[in-house]
Amino acid sequence: MSEERVPGFSTLAIHAGAQPDPTTGARATPIYQTTSYVFDDVDHAAALFGLQTFGNIYTRIGNPTCAVLEERVAALEGGTAALAVASGHAAQLIILHTLLEPGDEFIAARQLYGGSINQFNHSFKKFGWNVVWADVDDISSFENAVTPKTKAIFIESIANPGGIVTDMEAIAKVARRAGVPLIVDNTLATPYLCKPIEHGADIVVHSLTKFIGGHGNSIGGIIVDGGTFNWSREGRYPTLSEPCESYQGMVLHETFGNFAFAIACRVLGLRDLGPAMSPFNAFLILTGCETLPLRMQTHSDNALAVAEYLSDHPKVSWVSYAGLPGDRHHTLAKRYTPKGAGAVLTFGVRGGYDAGVKLVSSVELFSHLANLGDTRSLIIHPASTTHRQLADAQKTSAGAGPDVVRLSVGIEDKDDIIADLDQALDKID
Repeated sequence: MSEERVPGFSTLAIHAGAQPDPTTGARATPIYQTTSYVFDDVDHAAALFGLQTFGNIYTRIGNPTCAVLEERVAALEGGTAALAVASGHAAQLIILHTLLEPGDEFIAARQLYGGSINQFNHSFKKFGWNVVWADVDDISSFENAVTPKTKAIFIESIANPGGIVTDMEAIAKVARRAGVPLIVDNTLATPYLCKPIEHGADIVVHSLTKFIGGHGNSIGGIIVDGGTFNWSREGRYPTLSEPCESYQGMVLHETFGNFAFAIACRVLGLRDLGPAMSPFNAFLILTGCETLPLRMQTHSDNALAVAEYLSDHPKVSWVSYAGLPGDRHHTLAKRYTPKGAGAVLTFGVRGGYDAGVKLVSSVELFSHLANLGDTRSLIIHPASTTHRQLADAQKTSAGAGPDVVRLSVGIEDKDDIIADLDQALDKID
């Protein structure tokens, strides 16, 4: 393909980062199932360890199969570089390990995946990292949460479990005024529906376990460096702007420029904390990535049909799906996700907690499990599962009240999806 032509999204989803294997001619990216790599000579080894040249040392730090996945997702998101890790949670750990020192704060949206809320509220406190919560429906709450200790803002493009669309550009302005990077979890939207870097994000994170992998068979996470933030500004990010003792005083931002954050995450965070992605999982996720645009469009089309059905059902009190014209986030969805509002939606079942439990126990086509982003349709009652560790007020604030049921609508025939919900709703008294 000529350098003048910019490949389209579907082409990048199949080809970005990949070439036929130079030794065997294999067209699919091989699984490089190895721990380590032979050096050309002593000088080559020294250059690799000193970050003077790029190459493979040890699979905990980098692997050729993972490298193709990294390049592909970076291309799809419009970033400068990426780092694949063991899970979405691992990606969040590596990001904040790179940005924060003990005693620092970061602002996070209340409307987040329950596991992220738990990680931020509890596990990260052991590192001395303190979260301050804000509300995506009240942009001023982000502004008001900023203090001299604030080092980052974290949001989701489409919030889990509510399926609401976040006004990223408005929050990006808050981040710019505060002089901190905006981190966007783009798991639910994927770059097919939304590219947060185009709307002011500096760092994008994904649970690759979900839609990019798409088949419920592998765990992974990825960090995408937008290449947009000045890490040397005011010396607030010493990991990137000050001499690094691990690399003989090298200043990472000075040396690596607009992909310095991805480098720091790899050679400091991943190197020392160790949540490396399995090459086999990278292979599976790459395979899933090739059909991402086809799947995401079908996911979104099916989810809209399901949302419309539920909106008219007498046993459903409300539906939260930004693709519905009457939804309070519909205008934002048209702006940020014009091709569709994604696969995930929530609704309130009349009868509250007990009715929600009854519903998820009565489905047949849907799978009742704690995941989303599968080709299969999935269902869960967050208050009794993913969000049960939260206090009642936190559950409600996170969009996981007692009556809430979350769907991840799959790519089966939409009539079959709706028929299964219909028979399960009929079983509720």
